[in-house]
Amino acid sequence: MPSSKNLTLLGFAAKALKLDYGMQKSIEALKKNRSKLIVTACDLSEKSKKEILFYTTKQNIRLVTSDVTIEKLSTEVGRKCGVISVNDNGFADAIFNNQEANSNANDQ
Repeated sequence: MPSSKNLTLLGFAAKALKLDYGMQKSIEALKKNRSKLIVTACDLSEKSKKEILFYTTKQNIRLVTSDVTIEKLSTEVGRKCGVISVNDNGFADAIFNNQEANSNANDQ
Protein backbone atom coordinates (compact mmCIF):
# COMPACT_ATOMS: atom_id res chain seq x y z
CA MET A 1 0.00 0.00 0.00
CA PRO A 2 1.56 3.29 -1.02
CA SER A 3 1.84 5.16 2.21
CA SER A 4 0.80 8.76 1.58
CA LYS A 5 -2.62 8.61 -0.11
CA ASN A 6 -3.85 5.49 1.67
CA LEU A 7 -2.62 6.71 5.04
CA THR A 8 -4.53 9.92 4.43
CA LEU A 9 -7.65 7.92 3.55
CA LEU A 10 -7.23 5.84 6.71
CA GLY A 11 -6.91 9.06 8.72
CA PHE A 12 -10.18 10.34 7.25
CA ALA A 13 -11.87 6.99 7.91
CA ALA A 14 -10.65 7.12 11.52
CA LYS A 15 -12.16 10.59 11.97
CA ALA A 16 -15.41 9.33 10.43
CA LEU A 17 -15.45 6.43 12.93
CA LYS A 18 -15.39 3.84 10.12
CA LEU A 19 -12.51 1.70 11.46
CA ASP A 20 -12.01 -1.12 13.94
CA TYR A 21 -8.52 -1.40 15.39
CA GLY A 22 -6.46 -4.45 16.24
CA MET A 23 -6.69 -8.15 15.50
CA GLN A 24 -9.62 -9.04 17.77
CA LYS A 25 -11.83 -6.10 16.80
CA SER A 26 -11.05 -6.67 13.10
CA ILE A 27 -11.94 -10.36 13.34
CA GLU A 28 -15.14 -9.40 15.15
CA ALA A 29 -15.98 -6.94 12.32
CA LEU A 30 -15.31 -9.70 9.77
CA LYS A 31 -17.56 -12.18 11.60
CA LYS A 32 -20.36 -9.60 11.87
CA ASN A 33 -20.05 -8.68 8.17
CA ARG A 34 -19.15 -5.05 8.97
CA SER A 35 -15.69 -5.19 7.45
CA LYS A 36 -15.24 -4.17 3.81
CA LEU A 37 -11.42 -4.27 3.76
CA ILE A 38 -8.59 -5.28 6.09
CA VAL A 39 -5.33 -3.32 6.14
CA THR A 40 -2.23 -4.73 7.82
CA ALA A 41 1.16 -3.25 8.65
CA CYS A 42 4.24 -4.64 6.89
CA ASP A 43 5.86 -5.78 10.15
CA LEU A 44 2.90 -7.81 11.43
CA SER A 45 3.98 -11.18 12.88
CA GLU A 46 3.72 -14.27 10.67
CA LYS A 47 1.20 -15.80 13.09
CA SER A 48 -1.02 -12.72 12.88
CA LYS A 49 -0.70 -12.59 9.09
CA LYS A 50 -1.87 -16.22 8.82
CA GLU A 51 -4.76 -15.63 11.21
CA ILE A 52 -6.10 -12.55 9.45
CA LEU A 53 -5.62 -14.19 6.03
CA PHE A 54 -7.72 -17.13 7.24
CA TYR A 55 -10.61 -14.85 8.26
CA THR A 56 -10.47 -12.59 5.20
CA THR A 57 -10.48 -15.64 2.90
CA LYS A 58 -13.34 -17.25 4.84
CA GLN A 59 -15.44 -14.06 4.67
CA ASN A 60 -14.31 -13.17 1.12
CA ILE A 61 -13.03 -9.74 2.19
CA ARG A 62 -10.13 -7.94 0.51
CA LEU A 63 -6.80 -7.72 2.32
CA VAL A 64 -4.20 -5.00 1.75
CA THR A 65 -0.72 -5.25 3.24
CA SER A 66 0.70 -1.77 3.65
CA ASP A 67 4.33 -0.82 3.17
CA VAL A 68 4.39 0.97 6.52
CA THR A 69 5.21 -0.29 10.00
CA ILE A 70 2.85 -0.74 12.92
CA GLU A 71 4.29 2.44 14.44
CA LYS A 72 3.58 4.58 11.35
CA LEU A 73 0.14 3.06 10.81
CA SER A 74 -0.72 3.64 14.47
CA THR A 75 0.40 7.26 14.28
CA GLU A 76 -1.86 7.92 11.30
CA VAL A 77 -5.03 6.43 12.81
CA GLY A 78 -4.38 7.51 16.38
CA ARG A 79 -4.27 4.04 17.99
CA LYS A 80 -1.60 1.39 18.30
CA CYS A 81 -2.50 -1.43 15.93
CA GLY A 82 -1.13 -3.56 13.12
CA VAL A 83 -4.50 -4.65 11.73
CA ILE A 84 -7.35 -2.33 10.77
CA SER A 85 -10.83 -3.15 9.55
CA VAL A 86 -12.28 -0.55 7.19
CA ASN A 87 -16.05 -0.67 7.71
CA ASP A 88 -17.19 1.64 4.91
CA ASN A 89 -17.51 0.74 1.23
CA GLY A 90 -16.36 4.15 -0.01
CA PHE A 91 -13.15 4.22 2.02
CA ALA A 92 -12.50 0.52 1.37
CA ASP A 93 -12.90 0.92 -2.41
CA ALA A 94 -10.73 4.05 -2.51
CA ILE A 95 -7.91 2.39 -0.53
CA PHE A 96 -8.08 -0.85 -2.52
CA ASN A 97 -8.25 0.90 -5.91
CA ASN A 98 -5.32 3.14 -4.99
CA GLN A 99 -3.36 0.03 -4.00
CA GLU A 100 -4.18 -1.66 -7.31
CA ALA A 101 -3.31 1.42 -9.38
CA ASN A 102 0.06 1.79 -7.71
CA SER A 103 0.80 -1.94 -7.94
CA ASN A 104 0.13 -1.83 -11.68
CA ALA A 105 2.28 1.29 -12.09
CA ASN A 106 5.15 -0.41 -10.28
CA ASP A 107 4.86 -3.47 -12.54
CA GLN A 108 5.46 -1.40 -15.67
